[in-house]
Amino acid sequence: MTATGSNTRFPIAQLFQLLRFKSLKWALLLGLLTALPAEALELRVAIQKGVKRVKVGSSTPALVRNAAGQALGTLSNLDAYAAVPKGAGVGIGSWQSNQLIIEPQNDGYVWIGNRWYRGKTRLIRQGSGVTALNLVDLENYLYSVVGSESIPTWPQDALRAQAVAARTYALYKISKSSNRYYDLDTTTATQVYKGLEKEFLSTQEAVNATTGQILTHNGKAILAAFHSSSGGHTENVEDIWVQPLPYLRGVVDYDQLSPVFQWNKTFSAGQLGQLIGGVGTVRSLVVERRTPRGRVVSLKVVGTRRSKQVRGAQLRKALNLRSTLFSVYPQNGKFVISGRGYGHGLGLSQWGSQYLAEQGVDYQRILSHYYQTAQISLMGQASGDSKSELALRKP
Repeated sequence: MTATGSNTRFPIAQLFQLLRFKSLKWALLLGLLTALPAEALELRVAIQKGVKRVKVGSSTPALVRNAAGQALGTLSNLDAYAAVPKGAGVGIGSWQSNQLIIEPQNDGYVWIGNRWYRGKTRLIRQGSGVTALNLVDLENYLYSVVGSESIPTWPQDALRAQAVAARTYALYKISKSSNRYYDLDTTTATQVYKGLEKEFLSTQEAVNATTGQILTHNGKAILAAFHSSSGGHTENVEDIWVQPLPYLRGVVDYDQLSPVFQWNKTFSAGQLGQLIGGVGTVRSLVVERRTPRGRVVSLKVVGTRRSKQVRGAQLRKALNLRSTLFSVYPQNGKFVISGRGYGHGLGLSQWGSQYLAEQGVDYQRILSHYYQTAQISLMGQASGDSKSELALRKP
């Protein structure tokens, strides 16, 4: 059975992009592509969570299977279909199951929401909505993550450092996750992932050149945190989060040429009061505690209604600041917040790695600088990434 009758076609610009990737296939095979690990690892990445409707499709004809793996029919290529809650499960057209899997044929790609992705699509019911997952090989996933998290024109060693860090972070999250449905999402809460649109020859080369390489400590994949720019010095993990870790220690950064090394934002007293909430018009912001490297841990907000203590991370979110490494200066009835860096300041500094790579520092030395005491190992040789442990994940 073939699903037909959809009047919606995918945007032509997206189709051109798809064809561009098809044309790269032979170049990759001839020059860039290296062998994948003997045992590929499939990730479950949540693209849409609990939505009422999500658009799905495939670049080639695609089999639709139910939870038992039985083929229900075929989706036509390059047509868009609506996946919706149906009964106690999910449905596409007349098909319904507690989960549906869209499996492209002939090396096709899947469409989820508004982007193309490698791999397959799994649709499941969560609450009253549909969650759409991309089932994708770890190495293929990294092609896009490196392009989403870094700038593809950066030197290869910077991109390779990012590839190893991102691979390690994904593996760490999988091993620690208690979520039965998915391992990662597409945001900065885990790692940014935007499918084919963020793949480039340079990011593919960086991933292929480091295939299977991860950072380990005592034989286990580390928490390979990374950020954009530290503002001159990274942090000890216990000063930002909770548990001390020997490989996440503060080190000198080389991000002084970063476009976010220094920044300023100005607010009126009324604006601050509205954004912070519950204090009225702000009279003063008094920093009470900083990390040894100067990041704001907590501060006191004094307003016309009342005063309250706010954590630096809370204020960063409320005011949309780039980091918690800042100072506050009253100026002509307003408040100037002057800061440095972008992100939490832990682990790899992306702009720092870019500078080091420009100076000829290879990715192994970049990683050893930002992740003190960690070693580069191959997946399968580290005790913390066993396939048997990962196989216990719920389907």
